[in-house]
Amino acid sequence: MTLTLTGYVDLPAHEATGGFDHAAVHAASGHVYVAHTANNAVDVFDPVARKHLYSVPDLATVAGALVSDESRLVFTSNRGENTIGVFAPGPDPKVTKIAVGVRPNGLAYDPRRRLVLAANVGDPAVPRSCTISMVDLDAGATRASIEVPGRTRWAVFDADADLFYVNIMHPSQIVVIDARAPDRIDRTIAVPADGAHGLDFDPATRRLFCACDAGRLITLDAGSGKVLNDSRLSGVPDVVWFNARRQELTVAVGHPGAVDVFDTRSMASLGAVATEKGAHTTALPPSGDGLYVFLPATHRAAIFRSAS
Repeated sequence: MTLTLTGYVDLPAHEATGGFDHAAVHAASGHVYVAHTANNAVDVFDPVARKHLYSVPDLATVAGALVSDESRLVFTSNRGENTIGVFAPGPDPKVTKIAVGVRPNGLAYDPRRRLVLAANVGDPAVPRSCTISMVDLDAGATRASIEVPGRTRWAVFDADADLFYVNIMHPSQIVVIDARAPDRIDRTIAVPADGAHGLDFDPATRRLFCACDAGRLITLDAGSGKVLNDSRLSGVPDVVWFNARRQELTVAVGHPGAVDVFDTRSMASLGAVATEKGAHTTALPPSGDGLYVFLPATHRAAIFRSAS
């Protein structure tokens, strides 16, 4: 197995239900920003010192954190208040909030155009509320709201092609939006497994890695939409990370609690590493030499290092 557990970082105890959600790493400092949904906050910790540093509060039901190293910004999706948060890395940040659609979740960012995509899961009681908000950072407002055919999941940005990719749970598909015309759906890619969920992208081979609730990992050609590979997972997945340096893909599986690892050159399984029941979210360090896994039952981050 390619990952070895080396230690833990204790994080603040949960104040309510909800645990942790999506996370990201600030490359310059190495600090990790994780959405602590149960605490309406983003927790920040130093994985080298193995120490929780501080938390950014007042982010209602925060569902995700995204770091832009190019723009030196952190973004959050605040599902409980229908906003995104924007702030600079570092302690005691001033958070700017911008209104988006109903219950934002997935985030992606085009640093050249300073355009943030917020994928809104919507509310079943509110018709046509599954949308994508395109936020103009310089204007501090939503530039366009795009209706999509179902609940959104995760999103990524392809800087080479100026394209956003957004997973839709049902019907299972990937919505493609051109950053040069960010007020409409450019095209869709069918996903041949139920519940498109976690998503990442390999710019070198132009492949999309889509982990689905049906317990399958679907690899697609981003241009043609052709299915290139279909692999079994150990359970229902969530967060996916493509590790370009090691040519590996990690898929977090909350139940039974594992990280599935694949060699992306062959898409062969490298096995699974046990984590903790409910651990559905992870973060990839800039070095690519490990993985941080968030453990909701014990409110900790587990630090895994690559074994070779």
